[in-house]
Amino acid sequence: MSRNEPAEVIGDGGGGRSSKRRKAVRYAVPVAVAGVAAATIGLVPAFAGSGSPDLPKISAEELIAKIAKSDTQQLSGTVRITTDLGLPSLPGGIGAGGFGGEQGKGGGEQGKDGASAAPQSKLMELASGAHTLRVAVDGPDKQRLSIVDKAAEYSIVHNGGEVWAYDSGSNTALHSKAPQGERGHQGGAPQGLPKGLEQATPQDLAKEALKAAGDTTSVTVDGTAKIAGRDAYQLVIKPKQSASTVGSIRISVDAANGVPLKFTLTPKSGGAAAIDAGFTTVDFAKPEAHTFAFTPPKGAQVVDGDKERAKAHKEVKPGQDLKDFKGLGGLTVSGKGWTSIATIKGAGSGLPSAGAKGADAKGAAGDAGKFLDSLGDKVTGSFGSGRVFSTRLVNALMTDDGTVYVGAVDKQALVDAANAAK
Repeated sequence: MSRNEPAEVIGDGGGGRSSKRRKAVRYAVPVAVAGVAAATIGLVPAFAGSGSPDLPKISAEELIAKIAKSDTQQLSGTVRITTDLGLPSLPGGIGAGGFGGEQGKGGGEQGKDGASAAPQSKLMELASGAHTLRVAVDGPDKQRLSIVDKAAEYSIVHNGGEVWAYDSGSNTALHSKAPQGERGHQGGAPQGLPKGLEQATPQDLAKEALKAAGDTTSVTVDGTAKIAGRDAYQLVIKPKQSASTVGSIRISVDAANGVPLKFTLTPKSGGAAAIDAGFTTVDFAKPEAHTFAFTPPKGAQVVDGDKERAKAHKEVKPGQDLKDFKGLGGLTVSGKGWTSIATIKGAGSGLPSAGAKGADAKGAAGDAGKFLDSLGDKVTGSFGSGRVFSTRLVNALMTDDGTVYVGAVDKQALVDAANAAK
């Protein structure tokens, strides 16, 4: 067997490609970085394992096809995750999503309506810091995902038609009926879990990165690795568009079954991975049946999740979407591939500035302006003026009229988009 070497660039725009190549290539594109970054995760690469196993040579298109054809339905394991998006620290110990050190402590007001057990709150917790996940999957009808922290554990269990979410910190359990139409998902990812949390595994992050391909992307096979004791190929995805803030995405793919074992997104600016997730242990045997059994502990407050959800959405009509809300003015997407930019049209004034005159410079508005000026960079163009707020991956421009441009692109790309909209 020959050693696998870096090779097989995809997406260079050459002519005469076969239909087989085009079919395989469509799986390999840019991540929807803005969406992923809102709730994504990263992994300290030290645990990935050592050694480069000697595997048969494989082309990038063959490896992409192997991922797409993977039909693994059963697995269990541990995922170690961290995030380093470069988000600013907020006053009072508030972290991303507004969850400070009090998150998960005690019942209090959080426990009364099941807020501490709601999956949405856990999504924001995964946007920063270090976390350990335990994952178990047995087909499309049985999944379990647990977030294990020092002081508490949070679990979501999907078993047939039932979904339980339990927060040990507040001793609160949220019970819901499993969503319909979730069957048929492949690749070992917990599809029955709520949207967003099901993307907390390398499999689903990889699928987000491998949805389609074009001339904006280069894909290569770059050697091999040992991940969680498994032999893996290394698939590397790089944007060709210079305005992208993404440096590369590296996906470690199980050589035997095509399951992504590790996902790493490195910003173009370098440094630690911004988005990276990987297994520290993994087993593809059928998990024990009791793994998916859940009974609320004694004394736990049980909340009807379906009723809470209906209550929260009672004022939103069926079929209503973001564009129907006048205050936001609708959301549009411009650009192509890695340099796509989402725009939310403003209908008024933007953020306050420390340089404001008159009433705007006084009191709370003036203090807010000084704080925001310390976070964002003032920019000008034919569109007027505004402020760019930056992370290591996603940047956002808010103009003085309140319009927002956001994407995994550099500052100049946002200014150009604002100018072009005028």
